[in-house]
Amino acid sequence: MKIANLEVIQIGRPPGLGQNGDGEFLVSPLNAVYRADELRGDCFVGLRGGSVYAVIVRVTTDTGLYGIGSVGVGSGAAAYVLEEHLKPIVLGCNPFDVELLWERMYRSTLNYGRKGLVLEAISAVDIAIWDILGKATHQPVYNLLGGKTRDKIAVYGSRLYAHSDLDKLANQAECLIKRGFRAVKQRFGFGPNDGLAGMHGNLELVKTVRAAIGPKAELMADAYMGWDVMYGIRMIRMIEDAGIRLKWVEEPVVPDDIDGYARIRRSVSTPISGGEHEFTRYGFREMIQKEAVDILQPDVNRIGGITEARKVWALASCHGIPVIPHAGQSHNYHLIISHLNSPMAEYFPRAEEGGVLDDDTFFYELFVGEPRAEGGYVKLSDAPGLGLELNEQNIRDWAIKA
Repeated sequence: MKIANLEVIQIGRPPGLGQNGDGEFLVSPLNAVYRADELRGDCFVGLRGGSVYAVIVRVTTDTGLYGIGSVGVGSGAAAYVLEEHLKPIVLGCNPFDVELLWERMYRSTLNYGRKGLVLEAISAVDIAIWDILGKATHQPVYNLLGGKTRDKIAVYGSRLYAHSDLDKLANQAECLIKRGFRAVKQRFGFGPNDGLAGMHGNLELVKTVRAAIGPKAELMADAYMGWDVMYGIRMIRMIEDAGIRLKWVEEPVVPDDIDGYARIRRSVSTPISGGEHEFTRYGFREMIQKEAVDILQPDVNRIGGITEARKVWALASCHGIPVIPHAGQSHNYHLIISHLNSPMAEYFPRAEEGGVLDDDTFFYELFVGEPRAEGGYVKLSDAPGLGLELNEQNIRDWAIKA
């Protein structure tokens, strides 16, 4: 069996897609140069550019089998890398040579890759190849990774952006609990440029959600790379001094400031998590060696795909560190269910589950077969491969024509 084709599908913005709900905002790396009120018109302003909202890869073999994968953030720039650089590398190769193919893609792009967009493009190809392997062997991918360690995966409800209307934020949090989630995650809204008033604003956001979900549900909070070290220490201590115990604080500083992560972790009692914007086993090895985080949060369609992700899971296991990936999605779920050191997963409620159609739920519209949460858990099917198909109607309607 040989790889016969690699198709790149670029998806434009569908009608009705919003990047955040009315009144919602979040702190981000841009808060280092803007105040929160200057960013509230679009909480992801500047973090996504161009007209492309997703990039999908479909790899087909000469036997007619095909696999599908997605590119991390989905920048349109990845399409060029896929078409001009990665496609020639994998065409004509045996998909079962997955380790060799990964190394060829990685080493051929080292002079301009290593992290970011290029690794996300490699991830999509690698995920699609694993989908093929599952179909070729008539097995779900998790069986190729060692089998299931449990029948279902506990998931936490993730959204809860900062909101100017605290009553609305409280209602959103209550809805997640009513849907069976035993843990939820919220977003901070303010950063260093917002001063002490912003710190109190963050504290009120956390107090609001904690009161809404009650004392028995776990609460996590995401700073989305928007703080610096000193601010992070002061902010987390303020929350601790208020008697609130968060399960973790996520991405307090920019991902390259690994020493800063470690300083924050040493200075507070709240667990620190990160890794959503880290890449390959080498990046995660440094995070572990520097004792930067308590929890690793890779995303399989960013880190380098399934081939690389399983190495990171193994590395974390050696050091007793849990791996709780960024986002849900099947490419993450198959790694989670096949590893004991992944106790839970993130889950973005669909529009019909109380969420909205945005960057976090867009993938539900592109793939058929993504698991749905029931009572705070997701179950994976025993379908071969990843258990996904493309939503052909939406792909046709939203694909950007060459």
